[in-house]
Amino acid sequence: TMPISGTLINCALSIVGTLLGIAAKKVLPEHVKDTMMHAVGLIVMFIGIGGAVSASLTYADGIFGTKDTLVMILSMTLGAALGELIDIEKHLDALGVRCQKKFAAGESATFAAGMVTATLLFCVGAMAVVGALDNGIRKNADVLIAKSIIDGISSIILASTLGIGVLFSAAAVFVYQGAISLLGVYIEPYLTDAVISQMSFVGSILIFAIGLRMLNIAKIKVGNLLPAVFMPILFDLIARLWGLLFG
Repeated sequence: TMPISGTLINCALSIVGTLLGIAAKKVLPEHVKDTMMHAVGLIVMFIGIGGAVSASLTYADGIFGTKDTLVMILSMTLGAALGELIDIEKHLDALGVRCQKKFAAGESATFAAGMVTATLLFCVGAMAVVGALDNGIRKNADVLIAKSIIDGISSIILASTLGIGVLFSAAAVFVYQGAISLLGVYIEPYLTDAVISQMSFVGSILIFAIGLRMLNIAKIKVGNLLPAVFMPILFDLIARLWGLLFG
């Protein structure tokens, strides 16, 4: 099995799903698309809440508790500060506009929203990291194949409301998951189960924020929160270094 076979399947199903969604978009009345957008926003929020709860909830001796709350708080605040300084959202939107002008000049203003929303939704979850590592190191694409089916269905729904911009998320998935798979042997020691769980916790909060934005409840700059997902890796490296120096 190729080390990026799962990622290629993921990209293919996302593209097929997007094309099916675009075909549906052309025949759906505007009021149906509006209600579908609300439904998608609610689904995305539910996925975010579910991911955050499953990543942070613990159960021992008949008592529920939470873990990694401090890591989440530090990741979100420091990640937001870094993302705002770089202004990732502005660069993502600009990239979306450039892609729209080059590949889909007649498309509506939802092009950039479709590209950014789908990219964040498909890349910030734990399945992307765990699946890419499994595919690259153990040549096992099972997790990414399962993710591919989910992303393919999500692409149909997103593209039927946001349009062809969703198609370009496949490029981001290819680069992100492909890099993790190809560099898996080198980065696996740093992507421990605890770190991946923490990344999933933060990523799920970002997915919830995407849902809020899709429902126009809050205009959150989710792109500027992206560095938060990778902060647990930084904290783990600092903890390791501290242990070496003072342990």
